[in-house]
Amino acid sequence: MAVRASDVSRFPGRRARRRKQPPDTPEGRPMVSWYDPGVLVKSGLKTLLSGTFGRQADRRLLDAVARPQPLAFDYAEDEEGRPREELWLDYVADLGDGWNSTYAVASSVMAPELDLEDPTGQVHRTRGGDVLVFGGDEVYPTASVEEYQARTVAPYAAALNRRRHRPHLFAVAGNHDWYDGLVSFTRLFCQGRYSPGWRTKQQRSYFALKLPHGWWLLGTDMQLESDLDAPQVEFFQQVAARMRGTDRVILCNAEPAWIHQQVKPRAGRGFLDHNIDFLEQKVLGKKVSVFLAGDLHHYRRHENGEGRQKIVAGGGGAFLHPTHLPKVDRRPDGFVLKECYPPRETSRRLTWRNLLFTAINPWFSVFMGGVYTLLGWGVAARLSEGAEGAPPFREVLNAALQSTGSMVLGAATVLGTVAFADSRRGKRWRQVSGAVHGGVHLLLALLLTWGVSAIAAPLASELQWSLRRDLFSGLLLFGGGALVGPFVMGLYLLLSLNVFSCHPNEAFSSLSIPDWKNFLRLHFDAEGRLTVYPVGFRRVPRRWMRGRPAEDPEWVPDPADTRATPPRLIEPPIVIGRTKALPVTPDTGPPDAATRI
Repeated sequence: MAVRASDVSRFPGRRARRRKQPPDTPEGRPMVSWYDPGVLVKSGLKTLLSGTFGRQADRRLLDAVARPQPLAFDYAEDEEGRPREELWLDYVADLGDGWNSTYAVASSVMAPELDLEDPTGQVHRTRGGDVLVFGGDEVYPTASVEEYQARTVAPYAAALNRRRHRPHLFAVAGNHDWYDGLVSFTRLFCQGRYSPGWRTKQQRSYFALKLPHGWWLLGTDMQLESDLDAPQVEFFQQVAARMRGTDRVILCNAEPAWIHQQVKPRAGRGFLDHNIDFLEQKVLGKKVSVFLAGDLHHYRRHENGEGRQKIVAGGGGAFLHPTHLPKVDRRPDGFVLKECYPPRETSRRLTWRNLLFTAINPWFSVFMGGVYTLLGWGVAARLSEGAEGAPPFREVLNAALQSTGSMVLGAATVLGTVAFADSRRGKRWRQVSGAVHGGVHLLLALLLTWGVSAIAAPLASELQWSLRRDLFSGLLLFGGGALVGPFVMGLYLLLSLNVFSCHPNEAFSSLSIPDWKNFLRLHFDAEGRLTVYPVGFRRVPRRWMRGRPAEDPEWVPDPADTRATPPRLIEPPIVIGRTKALPVTPDTGPPDAATRI
């Protein structure tokens, strides 16, 4: 029995039964609040440590020696050794964030069958994949056993429909998986462990899958340095030696190199910026038919005249990224943008939510309240001593300039905003935009201090104790800073993205949008064609209820959540046939070709 997309969001006939008692709620984690000072500090330390030790000890080199694995996991044949006529495979990237978004995707991935309507109104029946591929960044904010369990393992275990088998899972390592040196990733995905939601088989952080009718899927590991190590190159050279001239490849990388190469400064990296080109042309010895990547948390598809596809599908559960930046409509090698999700105009409108920065990021508001208090409290206390009325602004400015503490903290504020500023428009732009941003905070802190002094001065005679007066001034400064400071940050991010095309990550991580999610369902049919179904979730459910034990996963959407939308196809299915053999590059290179990268 097929599960229609509408059935995933609503199960009529249960509302009356569920109203008899309060609905159960899953114990899932909320979306990561990236501007929570605690999260920022923890993530920063993890990044610093992983970058420092990752450069000195590359775990991939150790695993290549200690953890042998087959050159390819064979899914071209079934368990009895007979050629498979067809295979279904699901691709999910950038998952393991909030429960609602991660579980909404997981429950559709794990459904035995799913009927999906495309934009033309046609309904396509799809089947849950025998193979599940995680495309990178399997957990947020940083990798640990606890975070993987709560944000990734638990949602997929609960989502497994009791009417289907556990898929075989293969995982690509992303930068967030590397933040603990790949230790937790290796424990979870590379030791053959069983989970209620999947079975793992890979032994290393990179792998090759042999699929029906001459298709192959390769998963790479670029580590934090976006670099291919020599054992990995040799591994894929040996895999390429097993391919026939007419075979076709799906290449899974944690990052969309075809986008990053155009929008990120190369900084003299040279050969490292062309890792994927090297792997495709020199190692595999043939053109790749489909490139898949995550890292950018949206859906975007480029296609060239030969029908080759470059698809970003990083909507497995993490916060949404904008689609109106980076602007990569047409590439020099003939790839043209065909579809993006959400649409660009929608993405631009969503950026305006940054004006609600104060409400969306309450802990950052607390932090900014503390900063504004430290900037102006001493000045306000000095001005209130013996004051008979509101001091002139010039007196407030002089008092701030004479306060060593305020000057030091003000300089640190400007240096912090300069360090935070986006560098994609150049060093000078970063310095100017950061200084202006910091200067606005200092000016507002000064004006707020002036206002607080004006309020506290008339009360000086009534508030007989100076301690009471100073505490009153501090509370006013804290409250004003908690409102004004985050608003300035939100306005800065809004203008940076929509006007100056900067800060795409920072302007959307601040919003923690759980909607507009996506994953890919791939079907290799009996005729050797590959059909890609891009599945989208406009709005994920916020409320859940227990499923029927014999038919449903553990949790299903609560029908009272009427705003939730069922999964639908983002665009009509993309069909890639096998009508022509792909040209083969003769220079596959001997194993020692790895020394060339």
